Amino acid sequence: MEEGARHRNNTEKKHPGGGESDASSEAGSGGGGVALKKEIGLVSACGIIVGNIIGSGIFVSPKGVLENAGSVGLALIVWIVTGFITVVGALCYAELGVTIPKSGGDYSYVKDIFGGLAGFLRLWIAVLVIYPTNQAVIALTFSNYVLQPLFPTCFPPESGLRLLAAICLLLLTWVNCSSVRWATRVQDVFTAGKLLALALIIIMGIVQICKGEYFWLEPKNAFENFQEPDIGLVALAFLQGSFAYGGWNFLNYVTEELVDPYKAANPGEPEDVCGRVPRGGAGLRDREG
Repeated sequence: MEEGARHRNNTEKKHPGGGESDASSEAGSGGGGVALKKEIGLVSACGIIVGNIIGSGIFVSPKGVLENAGSVGLALIVWIVTGFITVVGALCYAELGVTIPKSGGDYSYVKDIFGGLAGFLRLWIAVLVIYPTNQAVIALTFSNYVLQPLFPTCFPPESGLRLLAAICLLLLTWVNCSSVRWATRVQDVFTAGKLLALALIIIMGIVQICKGEYFWLEPKNAFENFQEPDIGLVALAFLQGSFAYGGWNFLNYVTEELVDPYKAANPGEPEDVCGRVPRGGAGLRDREG
């Protein structure tokens, strides 16, 4: 009997089979496996989305959208169309977030659907090209706003802009590597600041409209072109409008750190955005329980 028990133990060690599923289920349920801490609540999750969408783009892109669109009316159409596309993308990502509750965002979804090679290529393109350039634009924009009051009659020096941008990136990198909780707190503070700045801009715009400054908003004047229409410039306006809305997919990169990802995807009910429990999410939720 002892030899049979030893033989079964050795067989289980060499051929884990079902043991792997048991171990993975224990890891997913917090039974001693390695997992990310679930420290991001609903408020912080909303702060991540709002903080990433309301970034430097909304303060920089409107000028480019208006200049490239060629008229106020077309610029408003650009904002509406890009906003609609953003809403559709956000709803699709909410579905993916509750159906495949894994951190990693695009990488996790591409890897699970198209395989490891496609996921690997998507990850390295993001790491080497997409995110560094995006963060560099945001950091340089922040530096420009900070240093501009110190140089009221001229542009800030390029060396100063780059140095301050590098310091900001290094500081935020250290905060994110040190603690998720501190990272979310910093995110919440900056989100509140950006919301306040945006609210001030909106209030001042409403005040100007109430004073009668709405000439270009009248239908007969809205589509007056102040430059020759160009399809290339209109496409560039759509690109800049999309950049201003960018950031709606960032919450899916920390799905495993959400306290309740189903509630974060839909605060009303623990279901997906279409009002039904997703096919994959229901099974995953049962395994977590």
